[in-house]
Amino acid sequence: MFWRKLLAAYCYIENLFLEEGDTMKVIIMGCGRVGAQLASLLDAEGHEVIVLDIDAHSFRRLPPSFGGTALVGDGTDLETLEKAGAEQADAFVAVTQGDNRNVMAAQIAKQIFNIPKVVCRIYDPLRKDVYEALGLEALSPTVIFAQMLKERVLS
Repeated sequence: MFWRKLLAAYCYIENLFLEEGDTMKVIIMGCGRVGAQLASLLDAEGHEVIVLDIDAHSFRRLPPSFGGTALVGDGTDLETLEKAGAEQADAFVAVTQGDNRNVMAAQIAKQIFNIPKVVCRIYDPLRKDVYEALGLEALSPTVIFAQMLKERVLS
């Protein structure tokens, strides 16, 4: 059940704008486990992927086969986003460890660069409604995983 939901979430993000054969330019802020895995999946399917992280050491999580771009920089910085090509991006995903950084970068991506699809991870489920009121799509692994555990316990 867990893997099906994870795959469904990945497919949801990937297929929002795509028709068969189309590719997307996706900027991922944060090269932790989730960011690196998402970058690898999207890259393997032929999408143009740019991964941003403030720590160059984080890029070690990317597989040797990764054909995208790893860029050291802060996704809340306009100059960094310009270097990443945010003006032409189809999607922006913020998956750092910090809710505040994720929401700030997501707002910049959406409001300043007009990136059509912006998704951010937030750990604090109490903030989800606030972020969605700002027009941001926010996913809370806390809520998602708690729901999955509940389903396992009750099945």
